[in-house]
Amino acid sequence: MIGCSSKIVGLNFSIERDFDWFLPASFGMKMSAIAKLVGPNEPDNFLCTRPSEINAPARWWYSGDVEVFRNQSLQEGASMSYKYHIGVDYHKKYSFMVVKDEQGKVLRSGQVPNQKKYVEKFVEPFAAGGHAVIEATRNWVVMHDWLEEMLDEVQLANPLKVKAIAEAKIKTDKIDSNVLSDLLRVDMIPRAHVPSLQARNMRTVLRERMFFVRLRTMVKNRIHTIFDRYPEETKKFKPQTDLFGKEGREQLKAVTVSQTDRILIDRELELLDRLNEFIKQSESTIKEQSRGNENVTRLKTIPGIGEFLARLIDAEIDDINRFRVPKKLACYAGLVPSTYSSGGKTFNGRIIKGGNKWLRWGFVEAVIPAVGCDDELKEDYERIKAKKGYNKAKVAIARRLLTIAFHVLKERRNFRPLNKHERELKKVLRSS
Repeated sequence: MIGCSSKIVGLNFSIERDFDWFLPASFGMKMSAIAKLVGPNEPDNFLCTRPSEINAPARWWYSGDVEVFRNQSLQEGASMSYKYHIGVDYHKKYSFMVVKDEQGKVLRSGQVPNQKKYVEKFVEPFAAGGHAVIEATRNWVVMHDWLEEMLDEVQLANPLKVKAIAEAKIKTDKIDSNVLSDLLRVDMIPRAHVPSLQARNMRTVLRERMFFVRLRTMVKNRIHTIFDRYPEETKKFKPQTDLFGKEGREQLKAVTVSQTDRILIDRELELLDRLNEFIKQSESTIKEQSRGNENVTRLKTIPGIGEFLARLIDAEIDDINRFRVPKKLACYAGLVPSTYSSGGKTFNGRIIKGGNKWLRWGFVEAVIPAVGCDDELKEDYERIKAKKGYNKAKVAIARRLLTIAFHVLKERRNFRPLNKHERELKKVLRSS
């Protein structure tokens, strides 16, 4: 049993009840059931939250007001409480900041240029006992890293979940920063993961390579379009699987086209060569930064996952210990079906649009080479494809690869495929 006695919004009361923990999807945090108030008016909706750590203090507030107080910690060694709560609405050239105390009184607010010296000057009086929150928007890392040097704690908020909790018809920079400060004050920030510096750097160079590859594909498609304008000329040549290999390049030089198209082909072939150079340079940077990475070595033992995809998966996951079970990782990657359930009826639709698109893309890309080199995955792929079609089979195998990657990283071991005897045993167990 837990007991406390204090005063809030002019009411004297005492509380004594067990914590009944559950996890509301909208808050993404652990909360207790509504506690019973014993007081003059016995108001409802008195809530309590606390982190999952046993030694952390409970946080109580009345939902009709944002007045907050904390009871004494359950044990010694409770987590630090903060006196100043700073909400930051970050933009390209400036940020709007609001500082509030524990009672919600605005101590300071205003527009601050996005320069470290001005930000430091604004938060300096509140550095001792202050913490801040910023949404995960474009280039959030700049402001986050500055504030991390100046304050005890900086939280990164998921902007979609913040909008779901505190959506308003009137939206201004001042209102947004006030909302963030209030959510921080009552410990209701829906947190987003802050990747390590190494993971951030690796993501940057990996995405640069993907950008160059997409550009290269666009350039090749443009050249194919020009080449296909002359069907009578192209019939003279032997069809090439790669128009941009050695023999394909000879065909592009020999084909008779108009003067304008010849200029376009030569110019875009030159651009293609430059892009190939950039891709090689990018790959060298990736190899240099991930040298000696054991996670990459283990991931490469999984069918369909090569050098590039192993580095991509490792950088996007960052820390596998963030995920307790494979299902959590699948949800983060967006490889779970959308679900509608009402009145005892449940419908599962397409995979969700949220999640880490790069991680989802990496596992889906690995499916075709995986089924080509692993008999077990190929059997499952063909079985699902016959029942539900190509797309669903591909997503199902991508989910299988994600589950394998989870265990490989979590258990710190290489992947071992099933032998023929084990596969036969699996078929028997499935049929029974």
